[in-house]
Amino acid sequence: MAARGVTRIAVLADIHGNLRALEAVLADLPRRGADLVVNLGDCLSGPLQPAEVADRLMALGWPTLRGNHDRQLLDRPIETMIPSDAFTAARLTAAHRAWLAGLPPVLRPAADVFACHGTPADDLTYALEVVAGPQHLRPATAAEAAARIGPTPGASLVLCGHSHLARMVRLPDGRLVVNPGSVGQPGYTDIEPYPHVVFAGTPHARYAVVEPGPAGWAVEFFAIPYDWNAAAADALAAGRADWAQALATGQLDPV
Repeated sequence: MAARGVTRIAVLADIHGNLRALEAVLADLPRRGADLVVNLGDCLSGPLQPAEVADRLMALGWPTLRGNHDRQLLDRPIETMIPSDAFTAARLTAAHRAWLAGLPPVLRPAADVFACHGTPADDLTYALEVVAGPQHLRPATAAEAAARIGPTPGASLVLCGHSHLARMVRLPDGRLVVNPGSVGQPGYTDIEPYPHVVFAGTPHARYAVVEPGPAGWAVEFFAIPYDWNAAAADALAAGRADWAQALATGQLDPV
């Protein structure tokens, strides 16, 4: 059973400062009849509109957890940050930082729902993917996903983000794990534990809606069009051709 009064939950993750994509999702949400919106983190980091996204999210007041980039904006000097975090950190106010500092690493948005960014124990680990070698990202098996997620007592649904890939896996014990995909960054590169690229294939803003039923959780994934060429132009103006390519096409070249 879901928490009293909650029948449909909209799930967002990995907005990454993309105000245009967030506004497109906000415009689409009323069509879905959600009782609750949950944000799985990585809200601001990126060469786009981080301060404006922070203002929007603070006003909305959704249950929001802390992603790895949200943490990294606060836990290290700006001169040691990766470029996307440094761009963002330079534009945040004290109020934005206080809001980020108050975000929890995990959430229980409903009685039988557990939410994390990567996995419950680590915001940098993919729950539903495995980096098996250089340029080798593959879906995790159900057993691998279960080992990474660990126990979530009382939860039949686990929500996660971080990989930016819309995916769902049913664990051997019957729990359903759902990643809604990324609202604002359809592709990125990483070097841990091996160099690899992740991309969604199209530039749409993605989110999901989950709903409990007598036979279990129903899941709908949504891919929303918006002016991604304008977002790509913003990234290019900030000197980030990699972001511009991903935003405009949903594709990225191998690192």
